[in-house]
Amino acid sequence: MKKLVLGFVFAVLAMSNLNAQGNFNAGVNLGLPIGDAGDGWTFNVTVDLSYLWEVSDGFDAGIATGFSHSFGDSETYDFGEGGSVTLDVDDVQFLPIAAAARFNVSDKFGLGADLGYAIGINDGNDGGFYYAPRAYYSVSDSMDIVFAYRGVSLDGGSFDVLTLGVQFGL
Repeated sequence: MKKLVLGFVFAVLAMSNLNAQGNFNAGVNLGLPIGDAGDGWTFNVTVDLSYLWEVSDGFDAGIATGFSHSFGDSETYDFGEGGSVTLDVDDVQFLPIAAAARFNVSDKFGLGADLGYAIGINDGNDGGFYYAPRAYYSVSDSMDIVFAYRGVSLDGGSFDVLTLGVQFGL
């Protein structure tokens, strides 16, 4: 776990030192787990970091990382006179490391995607293939509203979250 946190800090610092050559972005998102994830988790908070270079007019590409935390639910099963049992689902965390692409459809609206691998941080979570298509609307030169569908392919299923948040150009 210590190596993972140190690697994450190193990546953030390295990306911030490159700021003179590209665009560094940071975002905060709130989300709802859906599908299989919606059965055991109630809410999600995601922090995004990306560093993008202008490839052509209206198209940027680069790298992305962040941190995703989904909060586990608790379910109570009632057995009548036999009593009841409450089961708590553990929280789930992922650290995605991905390639990022953004295409500006207009001055205010754009589409993008992140593709890579999400490292599972909590015990028993190995992680998997990470994909995050997104749409964003520019509120100002340095702030976007972002809607994203984030998924992690896991053995036997996927962990999917719909998020809405803000992204700031730094």
